[in-house]
Amino acid sequence: MTANAEDLTVEYTEEGIVTIKELDKVILSKGAWCTILFKIQTWDRAKEAYAPMSYTIRRYQKRSGEYQQRSRFNISSNEQAKKIVDTLSRWIAE
Repeated sequence: MTANAEDLTVEYTEEGIVTIKELDKVILSKGAWCTILFKIQTWDRAKEAYAPMSYTIRRYQKRSGEYQQRSRFNISSNEQAKKIVDTLSRWIAE
C-alpha cells in the first residue's frame, strides 16, 4: 500500500491486461480513515472488452504509516448511481 491517500488506486493488471481501469477518483475524506470514490471499467474476459462504467467506494485505514483497504462498496451501473444520488439529494434537502 501507500502512505499518501493521493497515491491509492484500484487499477489492477493481470497477465498484461488492465482488468480494472481507473478512470477518475475523488477523495471524500482523509486522515486515519480515508474514503475514496473511484470511476472504473472492468475487463470482461468473455467479450474481450471493457464493461460499461461503474463506481466503487473504498475505505482505507492508516496503520503503521500505510493505508490498508478495509471495506468497499461497488455501484454496478449508472442507474444505481443515479438512484443513490437522487435519494441522498432528497434526504439532504429535508
